[in-house]
Formats: sequence, structure tokens, C-alpha cells
Amino acid sequence: MGEYALRNDEKIGLAAAVLLHGALVGFLALQTMRSEVSVFPERINVSLATDVGLEAASPDPVSESRASIAPTLDANPAPAPEAKPEPAERAAPTVPTRDRSRPDRTPPKSATTPPKQAASKSGGGSRIGDDFLDGKGSSSTATETRAPAATFGAKEAADLRSAISRQIKRNWSAPNGVDAEQLVSVVRWQLNRDGTLKGRPTCRTNPSSITESNRPQAGLHCERAIRAVQLADFSTLPNAFYTRWDDLEWQFDRRL
Repeated sequence: MGEYALRNDEKIGLAAAVLLHGALVGFLALQTMRSEVSVFPERINVSLATDVGLEAASPDPVSESRASIAPTLDANPAPAPEAKPEPAERAAPTVPTRDRSRPDRTPPKSATTPPKQAASKSGGGSRIGDDFLDGKGSSSTATETRAPAATFGAKEAADLRSAISRQIKRNWSAPNGVDAEQLVSVVRWQLNRDGTLKGRPTCRTNPSSITESNRPQAGLHCERAIRAVQLADFSTLPNAFYTRWDDLEWQFDRRL
């Protein structure tokens, strides 16, 4: 078999193919050695608050607060103190030459010459009297300077009812049974200023809501209502409106 000789164009093509394959192998080797790091943003946890607490407008309110009283002008202001003149620098004395052939007829000067008095200016003392009174209200008779008690209006009443209902609903569950959804109980309880119970709550079931079918559940209905009040946390109720929630009466039913 004779030897096969490559033509020039075949040699060029073969050399180009070898170079291209070498470049491809090198590129793939670099890709395997390269490590890509993906940075993911940190996950943020978001929680939605459903309970909004009530805050009093004043931590220690009063029924009335004194109004601010403007300062009065003093009719006879005290004169301003006289300004003392600063001592002037004395120039070096010059001794005049005197003709000794003529007698000195200049009268001798006094050894101590009183200094010139500075012209006194009529001073304008402070015209603000000491009766400037600070206040936080509008009363002209009260002497208190603390913030007056917050006004209890329709919005405050709605917010207070919502805050109490939220605390009760957390622990309230009506009993199940025939006609049990018709039962209506009224619980009354008293609270201290810190939100703690003042004695045991009392409960009564509305007679018109009791039927022959749900009568066995009436007692349990009251017990669960009292338990819901005992487990509730009333410490966040606004102290400014304590007289509005110190003695409460609440209706418990399935729609609470």
C-alpha cells in the first residue's frame, strides 16, 4: 500500500481543526473550575398586628387645668445699674521748661482731682412681671398645671368597647346543643385601676333565650362566660377613662 500525502489545503484544515478543538477543551476546563456564587436576598418576615392598644392622652390627668396667663408690664420699672467707666490709660506727664528768671504765678493744682462721673443713663428695667403662669388648659379658676383629662366621645367609646371585646373573644366559646345558639347571658364584673378583677364576676341568663331544648346548657353558658372574663387581660385599658370601665356589664351570645 502506498503512502498517502496530504495536500496543502488539507494540512491547513487539519491544523485549524486541531487548534479549534484545543481551544474548546481549554474553555470547558475553565468552566468546570469556575464557581459561580448566587446571592439571594435575605427573607423578611412580616407580621400583621390586629390588636391596637389604647393610650391615654395624659398619664396623670385632672378635671380642669389652669390656662396660661400672659405677663403684665411693670408700671415702675427698676432703673438699670449705672455702667462704671473704664479707666483710661494715662499719658506720660511732660515737664514744661520754665524760665527761671520769671516767677511762677500759676496757682497750684489740687493733689487729688475727682474723676469725671459717667453720664448716667435712665435705665429700663425688666418690664415682665413675675406673674407669668404656665398652664395646659383653659380654666381661669383651677390651679392645676397638669394636662386636663381626655374627652370621652363617640370615638373613644367605640375604641374602648373594641378593646374589651378583643380580650373577651380570645377565651369565649359558646356551648353546643339544640337551640344553644339562642342563649344570651349577661356578665357583670368590676375592675381595679391596674385591670385586675375586683371579686368574682356574676352572670345571669336572659329568660327569654331559654327553651326546653337548651335549658340544660344555660348553666354551662354562664360558666364559660365568667371564665372568659377571668382569663381576659384588661391591663392595657386606658387609665384616663378608668371611670368608664371600672364597672362593666357584657352580653355573651354566639355572635360575640
